[in-house]
Amino acid sequence: MRLVLERRNEQSVAVAVLSPLLAVVLTLVTGAVLFAVLGKPPLEALRIYFLDPLTEPWALQEMAVKATPLVFIAVGLSLCYLANAWNIGAEGQFLIGAVAGGGIAVATHGTGAGPWVLPAMLLVGAAAGALYALIPAFCKVRFGASEILVSLMLVYVAELVLDYLVRGPWRDPKGYNFPTTAPFDPVAVMPTFSEASRLHFGSVLALLVVIGAAVVLRSTLKGFEIRLVGAAPKAARFAGFDDKALVLVTFAISGALAGFAGVVEVSATVGHLQPGISPGYGFTAIIVAFLGRLNPVGILIAALFLALTFIGGEGAQISLKVPLDVTKVFQGILLFYVLACDTLILYRFRVMPAHPKAAHAA
Repeated sequence: MRLVLERRNEQSVAVAVLSPLLAVVLTLVTGAVLFAVLGKPPLEALRIYFLDPLTEPWALQEMAVKATPLVFIAVGLSLCYLANAWNIGAEGQFLIGAVAGGGIAVATHGTGAGPWVLPAMLLVGAAAGALYALIPAFCKVRFGASEILVSLMLVYVAELVLDYLVRGPWRDPKGYNFPTTAPFDPVAVMPTFSEASRLHFGSVLALLVVIGAAVVLRSTLKGFEIRLVGAAPKAARFAGFDDKALVLVTFAISGALAGFAGVVEVSATVGHLQPGISPGYGFTAIIVAFLGRLNPVGILIAALFLALTFIGGEGAQISLKVPLDVTKVFQGILLFYVLACDTLILYRFRVMPAHPKAAHAA
């Protein structure tokens, strides 16, 4: 007897919708076991992680702040994934966008530049992210290279570029030899809703991106092309759609949104360039995209949930003395269960008799 995966003839819509919820439940159960192994009370730990932040106004604002870059990046990734183009390097595009946009803030520091600085930072950051994403896209359509490997390797290139600049030519001479640029001038800082809040207008831009992506996917020819190329590439080519051109387009949009998110992050929450400006937003956004079913509205909800794990992880580090890396473990477990549940949507287990030749040999 052998156990095989057999593709289902039909997929249930209800199961597809409930799959992310099942993945979250399984993650919570596994997390409880993990905390018990660490010698921490499981129920108290889960409460600190997932319930306490929802009861404090400042934590809700921080959730929105941390969800903002995740929404930008995950929406762009969803367009790639729907078109069957696998951009895994959004973290690098995020960093390159931050470097390019932040470079304008560094260049204009102390010059008395006008209010044009922040819009220019956002535009340049988005353009840099798009160009950086086009590298693996071009390698795929021109040379047949794996966009997964190329985009992933470029993440480390972006990290090294940022590290070199903040330790070298862009280092703040008044920064006591720390690897950081000078603080951005007020004209290079994203406005907040109030002086006492970190909630900034980038969150509003993220909502506009969600609405725009939903309209494009549902009501435009380009959205239909993205969905058709991903679902039935042969039919798309027969209909006259160019799948190679679509790879370039979706990668460019994805990179632009990631680069835009990088500028928003450094101009709104960091205020300067330094190593480690991202806690892994580019990789976490992959989980957000799949947990949100590659749907813009679902991505918004998933981003808030993943932002909750960041806030809860910080609270658990203080209250329970658990490592902050437990948050990354949670996110990895969540991705595992999301992919596992998705596999069971498309396939089912079936018990098959042993292969005749193997049984005869035995």
